[in-house]
Amino acid sequence: MDCRLTEEQELLRRTVREFAETEIRPHVRDWDQDQHFPTELMPKLAALGLLGIQFPEQYGGAGMTAVDYCICIEELARVDPGVALSVAAHNGLCASHIALFGSEAQKQAYLVPLARGEKIGAWGLTESTSGSDAAGMRTTAARAGACWVINGSKTFTTHGRVGDVMVVMAVTNRAAGAKGISAFVVERGTPGFSPGKKEDKLGMRASDTSEVLFENCRIPADQLIGEEGQGFVNTMQVLDAGRIGIAALAVGLAQGAYEAALNYARERKAFGRTITSFQAIQFKLADAATKIEAARLLTYRAAYLKQQGQRTTLESSMAKLYASEIAVRVADDCVQIHGGYGFVKDYPAEKYFRDVKLTTIGEGTSEIQRLVIARQLLSR
Repeated sequence: MDCRLTEEQELLRRTVREFAETEIRPHVRDWDQDQHFPTELMPKLAALGLLGIQFPEQYGGAGMTAVDYCICIEELARVDPGVALSVAAHNGLCASHIALFGSEAQKQAYLVPLARGEKIGAWGLTESTSGSDAAGMRTTAARAGACWVINGSKTFTTHGRVGDVMVVMAVTNRAAGAKGISAFVVERGTPGFSPGKKEDKLGMRASDTSEVLFENCRIPADQLIGEEGQGFVNTMQVLDAGRIGIAALAVGLAQGAYEAALNYARERKAFGRTITSFQAIQFKLADAATKIEAARLLTYRAAYLKQQGQRTTLESSMAKLYASEIAVRVADDCVQIHGGYGFVKDYPAEKYFRDVKLTTIGEGTSEIQRLVIARQLLSR
């Protein structure tokens, strides 16, 4: 594997970075403070192809590679991880599930407008009593003639209040356990489908997160995605790829925190000289840069294997685990280097510190990643 980026990928990085600096950075603090989902940004993201990054042009996508996807998510997260989270959830969960397992009719009806950025996607797996134990969900879907009737709720759903199209997992055969879970696509406005409580979050506040409620929500039978009973198996496959996106998000966040710390250290003076002259600060910066590069290479390796058509369960979990945990450390050191200024909102350090924790929780906690990695290693 050649780890060097192509000229086209270097151009892509510069383009997305310039976009993030121009269109996102001026609003980061306000969006965070108001917990505002920037609907006004969506058409601009769509125009750049960032709402259909990896999907074929025939379905309205930009036709980029998995490594290109990582570059895009990185550069958005470097400026505002909340925006990057929304882009990753839209691309890597909802739209990806339909692209991988939907019928041709479903791709035309739902993937095309999602990839074009005409609609925003949501993906419902987590429930209040089933997080890491996702197969223990309670939401059900019962067959009623030519329809399915969904009852239950999902929590911590990205775009739960603003999403136009949602892929939701529900139990269709309780006795079959994980093999009795199916996936469905539901459109906003469907009777019985409504948003619930909007979460007031610690970080990633520009990304909409809420509860979603299903009360006798009746949908046509052809809105089943894939085969009945294969929803959970397909979900695990979606998460394999989705975790690469979260790893890229963590890398981008860590890069942003590192750059903030470096810039501050170059300007801040103590005892008559800039604090970059002190070995304690130099070591923190050196460790951060090294760990970020290692996380980036792990992430790109997983992405490269994905675009080669290989299974990446082990590699994506390793990338997600390592990138998220080093990002926490880098964000912590960013605050420490800023000292008291790292504790106030006038500087970006405190926001990176608040945002970063979700990377060790979302799309599989660090504990779950270690279980996945161990099982993969022990099954060889």
